[in-house]
Amino acid sequence: MTAVEQRFREFKMPDVGEGLTEAEILKWFVAPGDTVTDGQVVCEVETAKAAVELPIPFDGVVHEVRFDEGTTVDVGTPIISVDTDPGAGEAAPQAAPAAGKPAAEAEPAEKEGRQANLVGYGAAPASTKRRPRKPLPGPQRSAPAPSAGAPAPQEPAPAPVRPEAAPAPSPELNGSGRPARPLAKPPVRKLAKDLGIDLEAVTPSGPDGIITREDVHAAAEAVQTARETPVAAPSRAVEGRERRVPVKGVRKATAQAMVNSAFTAPHVTEFVTVDVTRTMKLVADLKQDPAMAGLRVNPLLLVAKALLVAIRRNPDVNATWDEDNQEIVYKDYVNLGIAAATPRGLIVPNIKDAHAKTLPELASALGELVTTAREGKTTPADMSGGTVTITNVGVFGIDAGTPILNPGESAILAFGAVKLQPWVHKSEVKPRQVTTLALSFDHRLVDGELGSKVLADVAAVLERPKRLITWA
Repeated sequence: MTAVEQRFREFKMPDVGEGLTEAEILKWFVAPGDTVTDGQVVCEVETAKAAVELPIPFDGVVHEVRFDEGTTVDVGTPIISVDTDPGAGEAAPQAAPAAGKPAAEAEPAEKEGRQANLVGYGAAPASTKRRPRKPLPGPQRSAPAPSAGAPAPQEPAPAPVRPEAAPAPSPELNGSGRPARPLAKPPVRKLAKDLGIDLEAVTPSGPDGIITREDVHAAAEAVQTARETPVAAPSRAVEGRERRVPVKGVRKATAQAMVNSAFTAPHVTEFVTVDVTRTMKLVADLKQDPAMAGLRVNPLLLVAKALLVAIRRNPDVNATWDEDNQEIVYKDYVNLGIAAATPRGLIVPNIKDAHAKTLPELASALGELVTTAREGKTTPADMSGGTVTITNVGVFGIDAGTPILNPGESAILAFGAVKLQPWVHKSEVKPRQVTTLALSFDHRLVDGELGSKVLADVAAVLERPKRLITWA
């Protein structure tokens, strides 16, 4: 490693999740010239799963920030360089002149508009000068006399004459320097006419700009392809009435995951409407219980506990379909996912080993999960390894739905709004707190009987929550 490479160190975009390939830079916390220390957060990035802060693993002064905010960068790409020995900059020797060129003639690359890299210089900017055209055979048009002081142009070498034919006369040129009439042999012109191809629109590939039969056929294929390809109506957005947002980050990952799930796992959804009056009373009592002081206590907490009890009674529902190995993987643990709507989109973090938690522990984990998600601090690890999920559509006043499975999971429970409705209770019609539950499951590994038993058990616990004790 050279001294320059030791001095200037690059920090590359890390893989902050499980096999992620790219991340978007949301915000830089440093700029060139800032001093950084080992472990200091230099930027925040958004992956397909979460927003993550990146700490830099060495000390120094920021030399260059490689990408602007909002740029998506592949994993492994250097995003920032740091001068780990800034004091050595003043004593650094100047670069030697190019080999074979005197020092007085060796001009710095900065004068060519290029920026210095760690080794050498970047690519020179694209030239705006045209390359000299190949002279056409035959007599040439007279060119204007060169200006004073300009070198006299050399006479072009005469074009070789093919033995079988005399050189064609030079065509008239239009204002752009192209032939005013496309060059093509009569058979090629007839072919273009038969196919309805305008020779003016054909790109020639023959010598001296002559259009060949292959050029005409290629143009005809392009026209046919364009006719067969449906073209979307052009957007005529009126300023202030439409917005276009790039599909990326969490939204892109969620969309792809939902498409894959919907068209991979055969979904079945079952519904049940249940009287949850006793559950709502228990929620009110738990809020006053000293053991639950400071914890988030709401109906979702008891729905989660009811689902965990149902899974314990019907463990085969907690499984995954392994397509590659043609196996069903039954899991003896429950990582309970909770679908959360955040400013960044829908995410599904999960509570690890939720089956082993007491009610206070489950309440604490649920509260931390929701808070972290709303703050945008959910990590990729928090969203990996889920087994079943709950989506609480009731908070939006929705009665029920047909939820799509989180990829890799066997079931998802939708919890609808709790509403006061007339209900037959003890042979009398009374106002009761009622909700609707919907369970979607992967019919490859969960039969209708098993799915029905799970949903019925969840409903039974919510109808009579004392079953949390008797079924324990």
